[in-house]
Amino acid sequence: MKILMVLTSHDELGDTGKKTGFWLEEFAAPYYVFVDAGADVTLASPKGGQPPLDPKSDAPDAQTPATRRFRDDPAAQQALAHTAKLDEVDTDDFDALFYPGGHGPLWDLAEDQRSVVIIHGFYRAGKPVGAVCHAPAVFRHTVDEQGEPLVRGKKMTGFSNSEEDGVGLTDVVPFLVEDMLKERGSNYSKAEDWQSHVCIDGLLVTGQNPASSEGTARALLWTLSQAG
Repeated sequence: MKILMVLTSHDELGDTGKKTGFWLEEFAAPYYVFVDAGADVTLASPKGGQPPLDPKSDAPDAQTPATRRFRDDPAAQQALAHTAKLDEVDTDDFDALFYPGGHGPLWDLAEDQRSVVIIHGFYRAGKPVGAVCHAPAVFRHTVDEQGEPLVRGKKMTGFSNSEEDGVGLTDVVPFLVEDMLKERGSNYSKAEDWQSHVCIDGLLVTGQNPASSEGTARALLWTLSQAG
C-alpha cells in the first residue's frame, strides 16, 4: 500500500505580512495513521524540499499526540524536509492520494495544474483522494470526464465559513472553502465549529478541520480497502 501526501509550498498569508503553510496536526495525524497501517508514504510539494509550516500550528496550544510524536521522530522530520517535487512524482506508483490542510493550499495547490492532473488521474483510475480542512480547495478546478465539476452532487466538507470567521481571515483568504464547494455543486455539510466531521462519497474523502484529520485519514484507508 503506497500513499502520496501532497503539501503546500506557499508561505505568505495574503497581504498581511504574516506566514502560513501547512497545519502540523493535519500532516502528522494522517501520516501516522498511514504509517501505522503499514503504508509506504511518499511526501511531495509543488516546489519540493521543506514545506512551510504555519507557525500557529506549532504553538503549544495546538499540539496533539501526533504532533508530539512527530517532534520525537527524526526519520519523519527528514522525510518532511526532503519532499519530492510534484512534477517529478510518478503517480501511477500509488494507491491513494491525501492533502493535508493549512491556509497555504488556498494559494498554490488550489490553482496548481499538476495537482489537478494528479487528482484526475487517481480518481479516474479508481483510487481514493482525501483532503482535510483547507485542502479540499484542491478540488476547485477538478472536473469529471464530462467536464462537470468533480464535486458536483458529492457529499463534501471542508473548513467552514464560520471557522474562517473565527480565526479572523475571511477577508484575507482568496476564497472560502465552504463557498467554493457549494458553488461547484457539492452537497456540503459541516459539524459545529472545531468538531470532527468527515464525508465519504465514492472515492472522495474530506474532513472539516484539524480535529477531523485522523478521522479523514482512517476514512481514506477504509475507502481504499473497499476500492481494492
